[in-house]
Amino acid sequence: MRGLDTSKRPVVFIWELTQACELSCEHCRADAQPHRHPDELSTDEGKQLLANVSEFGDGQLVVLSGGDPCKREDLVELIEYGTDLGLSMTLTPSGTDALTEEIIEDLADAGLKRIALSIDGPDPDSHDAFRGESGSFEQTMRAAKAASDAGLPLQINTTVCQRTVEGLPALRTLVADLNAVLWSVFFLVPVGRGRVLDPISPERSDDVMSWLGTVVDEEDFALKTTEAPHYRRVMAQEENEGGKRRGGVIAGDGFAFVSHTGEMYPSGFLPESVGNVKETDPVDLYRNSELFERLRDRDQLEGKCGACPFRSICGGSRSRAYAYTGNPLASDPLCPFVPEEYDGPLPDQELPMPGD
Repeated sequence: MRGLDTSKRPVVFIWELTQACELSCEHCRADAQPHRHPDELSTDEGKQLLANVSEFGDGQLVVLSGGDPCKREDLVELIEYGTDLGLSMTLTPSGTDALTEEIIEDLADAGLKRIALSIDGPDPDSHDAFRGESGSFEQTMRAAKAASDAGLPLQINTTVCQRTVEGLPALRTLVADLNAVLWSVFFLVPVGRGRVLDPISPERSDDVMSWLGTVVDEEDFALKTTEAPHYRRVMAQEENEGGKRRGGVIAGDGFAFVSHTGEMYPSGFLPESVGNVKETDPVDLYRNSELFERLRDRDQLEGKCGACPFRSICGGSRSRAYAYTGNPLASDPLCPFVPEEYDGPLPDQELPMPGD
């Protein structure tokens, strides 16, 4: 994202093709269902969305997510269409039997740039229990091999919570063994089904991020944290860089999400709609909606995030702040750092009761 003006275009634009999925993952943001929603964007509406997104500029990264995108019969057609528009099309499918060698070959032929598979445990027992489906681990391993055979760069996504954190060292080895180009480590945001899972403590999150810094130094694959921008604060402190590191992507600032029905959010984990892409150009929504503009202004952050000297390179997880407080500008409760001389309120790690 070096040199990219995130007030004009996102680094990552995600379109949730569907919420339909055969898995029952414990952390599922979408609270996925077996069947497709009747109000999903149609093929024509999806193509119009991709055409509009191409107006952000050449090579705009688009991530097709779900649910399970393979539930849509037009998946290959949409990837081919987006590729023809000059978009960099990537995919995050579910590890189910729908992800066959044949479909992966078709995706590669259609121009897919990268496939991201989720692995949340280093062995079948731990992964399948988390995903709620026996055999999911083996299906994911087969898909990883098929991606390699098809010449598709592989990304591995992993959720970090109390149930999975002990498995991270073994997962690191697996990511390397799979010759993945990127490990995306997602720190739990308690939305959807994920509300029943326990996050790691703020103090442990800093320890995990420090360890991830050593992984970056020692492995060939790249690494990024998702919904944990204070990784950059931890690295800056360890390297005595102050606030000089370049900033990263947070909800609404370099990141945008369109739901299966066309609602546009700063993130799939911050479900506050700024409009529907069936009615309004997503480029306009990204650049000019009040919520996106506020999220891009780090000086509007509140609490200790607003007082933090690292806010320009971090910004905190706006999604996690929203999940806990209903206020996307509040402090991120996963970050333990308290700025010097800050004596205001500290974020609460207790989720509100439904209806509060």
